[in-house]
Amino acid sequence: MEYRVKTIAPNDPPDAFPDPKQMDIALGYPDGLLAIGGDLSPERLLVAYSQGIFPWYNDDQPILWWSPDPRAVIYPEGFHMSRSLVRELRHPVWTYSLNQDFPGVIQGCADNRGEYGTWITAEMASAYMHLHELGYAHSVESWHEGELAGGIYGVRLGSIFFAESMFSARSAGSKVALSALVQLCKECGIEMLDCQMESDHLATLGMKTLPREHFLQALGTLVVVEAALQWCFPPRPAIGLAELREQSAC
Repeated sequence: MEYRVKTIAPNDPPDAFPDPKQMDIALGYPDGLLAIGGDLSPERLLVAYSQGIFPWYNDDQPILWWSPDPRAVIYPEGFHMSRSLVRELRHPVWTYSLNQDFPGVIQGCADNRGEYGTWITAEMASAYMHLHELGYAHSVESWHEGELAGGIYGVRLGSIFFAESMFSARSAGSKVALSALVQLCKECGIEMLDCQMESDHLATLGMKTLPREHFLQALGTLVVVEAALQWCFPPRPAIGLAELREQSAC
């Protein structure tokens, strides 16, 4: 079977991606690479996410677009809260917030990529800041005694949240933020968290893997892109973790 990777020009229409449902696309090595080029305009990013595609590349590379198989997801009702996280949430020093420090979360994620550098380049950060301003990209922050301890950001389209990256500035910071995001998803009818790539760390949190075909089928009922979708309540700072503590006490 011949594998094909499409080249997209910046002036090509936003929907110029090949169809990842075709089984001779994006199944070669490296697994999931679908297209090269284009731009990070809001229109192209929203089309990409709605089709199960996301950008991922280093600063010295062209824009690379991916649709891996299998796909890592977390169902909010299947999120696993470890005993250590339960113990952390019993301390009242933890709070979380929604959309209160999106730039800080982006920067925290970019700064926590280790010795090999970050794929969250200035171009990527600017693109997601734009999506945030338009109401599509969101961040959940965790705070420890009033200081930013971790966070997670991604894109919401209807009933799915495409998680892009998370970070910890102190132990458990990202897990507290993810726990808060899961709680928000339950409140707002978000049925799936897309984690993109599987990992041992995500597996401890309740991650499942779906064949790409099944993931793409699910997008047909979950994705809504006609308008920016805020959460089901307006952003507010320092939301208490009472709900999560009640769950952990069970």
